[in-house]
Amino acid sequence: MTAVEYTPIEDIDEIHAQLQAGFKSGKTRSLAYRKYLLLQLGYLVQENRARFVDSIHADLGRPRFETEFLEVNGFLQDVNAAIKNFEEWAKPVVPPFDIKTFAMKPKAHKIAKGVVLAITPFNYPLWLVTAPLISALAAGNTVCLKVAENAAATAALWAELVPKYFDPDVLRVINGGIPETTRVLELQWDHISYTGGGAVGRIVATAAAKHLTPVTLELGGKSPVIVHPSCDLDLTAKRVLLGRYTNAGQTCVAPDYILVVRSIQDKFLEAVEKVYKSFTDGDATTKPGSYSNMITDRAYNRVKKLLESTRGKVVIGGETDDAQKHIALTVVNNVPKDDSLMSEEIFGPILPIIPVEDVDEAIDIINEGDRPLAIYVFANDERVKEKVRTETISGSMAFNEVVLQVADGYHTGKFGFDTFSHMRSEIDNPSLTRS
Repeated sequence: MTAVEYTPIEDIDEIHAQLQAGFKSGKTRSLAYRKYLLLQLGYLVQENRARFVDSIHADLGRPRFETEFLEVNGFLQDVNAAIKNFEEWAKPVVPPFDIKTFAMKPKAHKIAKGVVLAITPFNYPLWLVTAPLISALAAGNTVCLKVAENAAATAALWAELVPKYFDPDVLRVINGGIPETTRVLELQWDHISYTGGGAVGRIVATAAAKHLTPVTLELGGKSPVIVHPSCDLDLTAKRVLLGRYTNAGQTCVAPDYILVVRSIQDKFLEAVEKVYKSFTDGDATTKPGSYSNMITDRAYNRVKKLLESTRGKVVIGGETDDAQKHIALTVVNNVPKDDSLMSEEIFGPILPIIPVEDVDEAIDIINEGDRPLAIYVFANDERVKEKVRTETISGSMAFNEVVLQVADGYHTGKFGFDTFSHMRSEIDNPSLTRS
């Protein structure tokens, strides 16, 4: 693994102070300057896209075409949309007409919050870094990026490139592990964005609460898939496996487990096996190099242990490679609800299948656990869709598709701009309204 130079802890306070000074200077209030920053970010990635693709391959073993498709293209869409639309997003909001207040010209101005801390994950070390960064810069903030040390090659690349494209009082990168992150979280920020697991999310939220800092948490969880008899089984199998296959399952909204109505379980498995063979060109298993590896030995051993402890039946895959940190895309049938694979978010290329009698039982299983980041429903029966929609709660929902709804989150687009803006209400009470 590529070594990354950690930021000296004694430098962190100075970085924080520089970013505060940059915001207080007022230069990020200018829409023209914000556009320049977004263009600079675009140039940074575009001019170094091959290096990003190579660094992500070094960190995750991910095929290069996959990074181009998922991360580089995703970033370019996000930054171009922001450049095109952020001036419209920045306009004041005028409330509906109210006879009691209209003479006071009420409105709400979107103002930058200040200095934003963005703590970003390893699994998409380009796109999930730039998603909050684009929004925060467009909204007029200065930003400190704490990038994931596990993706060492990409973290080192960010640390090298950012000073070449941005002023040091506008955007900085901090690299480090627990000690460095602990010091970062002890400081007062104006907004904290964190993408990652729930355990660290609690630490971030606790630290933010000490300063009453607003925080945006994008956490993982066990995202279920309901497979109903009214669905297209071949299409369902293809989309679910692709969602699990991508990035070796290391995606926060990846399908985590299948709830299939028992009457179609065997036919669904047949469809899964057919799609699996098409993914592997007829081979019995996926091999290192065919898709991403697990990010670290610790992550690999955790997922491997979950697989070794399952009481379900491995019907596809199951092979592991310690040297490569590679786990074959694996399907496990007839998994009990209290199985090891159901004890936590898997975050790896393993797909448990749990048979249920009907949609009601599937909903009960979902509602017994923590509220998921996403729920996926494969059904062509509108009544089934409405039932799941109204009887469950989740961060997002998709019908007959997986993962793609991630692009509609609160880190990106107008929603992201608003997340990193403060809506300051305003009235102007003229003399004619004096009593």
